[in-house]
Amino acid sequence: MQRRTNSIQNRRGLPAKIIAALLISMLAIGTTGCAGDQAAGQDAEETEVVELKLAHFWPASHPIETQLVQLWAKDIELATDGKVKIVSYPGETLVKAADIYDGVVNGISDVGISCFAYTRGRFPVLEVFELPGIIYNNSTVASNVAWEGIQTLNPPEVQDTKLMMVITTGPGDLFTQTPVKTLADIEGMQIRATGLSAKTLAALGASPVAMAQSEAYESLSKGVVKGNLGPVEVLKGWKQAEVTKYITRTPFLYNTLFFVTMNADTWNSLSPEVQAAIEEVNAKHFAETASGLWDAQNSEALAYAVDEQGMEVITLDDAEAAQWIDLVTPVQQDFIDAMAAQNLDGQEIIDEVKALADKYNAMYE
Repeated sequence: MQRRTNSIQNRRGLPAKIIAALLISMLAIGTTGCAGDQAAGQDAEETEVVELKLAHFWPASHPIETQLVQLWAKDIELATDGKVKIVSYPGETLVKAADIYDGVVNGISDVGISCFAYTRGRFPVLEVFELPGIIYNNSTVASNVAWEGIQTLNPPEVQDTKLMMVITTGPGDLFTQTPVKTLADIEGMQIRATGLSAKTLAALGASPVAMAQSEAYESLSKGVVKGNLGPVEVLKGWKQAEVTKYITRTPFLYNTLFFVTMNADTWNSLSPEVQAAIEEVNAKHFAETASGLWDAQNSEALAYAVDEQGMEVITLDDAEAAQWIDLVTPVQQDFIDAMAAQNLDGQEIIDEVKALADKYNAMYE
């Protein structure tokens, strides 16, 4: 009987010890689990990826995509430890060329690259960088002039987005289906142009037709327009050497300014550390790639157009060029008058840009 009683007591006492041990173990596991969950949550928060949509109008094979956008996006992802990832939508697959700036403002895309000139009148101060009669040796010069000039002038028209960098084509030329050697040859000719370039062509007696570069090939092939005013790179990058025959060198007529900009709310949502990292990447890619992106393209395209497509290069003689310059110089006065209507000193703005052009022309001959 005693042995049976001890056995019963043991069976009653043992579960109590086990239960106590289990409770302690469960409490420890629960505490560890909560801490683990909290740590996991913090890790997830720290590595959360912000994916940004980038819209532009160039084809996916264009150097703006292959040499700038893809490498710039990769470096931003690395510099932000994977927190910011940029996904590119080239070829107007997300937003049409003329709507890209507004698309960024309205959040259709987070980042956009396009021409300021595609929205005529929207960027009145920035038109100074496209005025005829200001000489830029190349796109490196023109891009540096524009970027420093924008920092100095700080125009109100670009305050609704975060401007990352600007890019220019540098001086451009006329590409036509019939030879243009004199002003008489261009009289009444329908030529694709946008923004201030259209006004410049009108001053020469031509008939400018506004359209994006993405529309020019088809319009030239169908005879809707008879020529184009633009950087030489379009002859290869946009295949326009296939639908034009003559290149008239007109370095005093043209410069186009492109923007790379981000939605303001998107920018402001990023931490100061991430913003600083992106700014550093921007500066690197502007200096090493963007500022001179069109120089290499223009040189390569000219060789392609002449050697492979048989285009003829026409150089205006000094007397003829002087007549053209005289006709387009009043466009500068129109700019001064437009600035006066906004209580801005247009002559002072032009003088600032000319001084910057002298500075950078001496640096990049």
